[in-house]
Amino acid sequence: MTGYKSVSLSDQVFERLENDILSGRYKRGEILTETKLSAEIGVSRTPIREALRRLEQEHIIEESGKGSVVLGITENDLTDIFLIREQLEGLAASLAAKKRTEEQLADLREALELQEFYLEKQDADRIKVMDNKFHTELYKLSGSTIFYDILVPLHKKVQKYRKASLESKSRASQSVKEHRDIYEAVANADPQLASEYAKIHVKNAYNHIIEGKDD
Repeated sequence: MTGYKSVSLSDQVFERLENDILSGRYKRGEILTETKLSAEIGVSRTPIREALRRLEQEHIIEESGKGSVVLGITENDLTDIFLIREQLEGLAASLAAKKRTEEQLADLREALELQEFYLEKQDADRIKVMDNKFHTELYKLSGSTIFYDILVPLHKKVQKYRKASLESKSRASQSVKEHRDIYEAVANADPQLASEYAKIHVKNAYNHIIEGKDD
């Protein structure tokens, strides 16, 4: 892990392992050990141990006595996450419509327009990056650090499912259109419509994921 600063090494190891688990690189049921991860990542066991402890607190791994078992995000977790997101993103969008500044609105518009651009190019990876940015900017516009701190991790936890969903051309196109609706409602300072569109967006994303899992 060349170039990592020792002062933030445990944070960077945690970030990497969390992403590898949530993206599906490490599969559910796989055993992770300090020795294996230390050799794989190229760091000592101390930051690995700290990262594993934090991941256990996040409930995406659990200690088995033989190592840490990958849990990832279960289907029940997925349902709960989207139920929470539907309500909170509706509230966040409503607040954004009331509190947004022109500068913040410009950041949201930029994320949307770049997503529309990459949709035309059929670049799924960059569509996902801009999808992340759109939601992050929307949470910022709410003006609430509490909403931001809750919603950003929830959005991140379903990244594996979102990636698969956004690789569907039809869903990616619909998702971008839904983002456009949310943006227009926020730009027009219509909190009720912004909330309604945000809830519809989250519900449609969940339904598409569930339908895809049934294929």
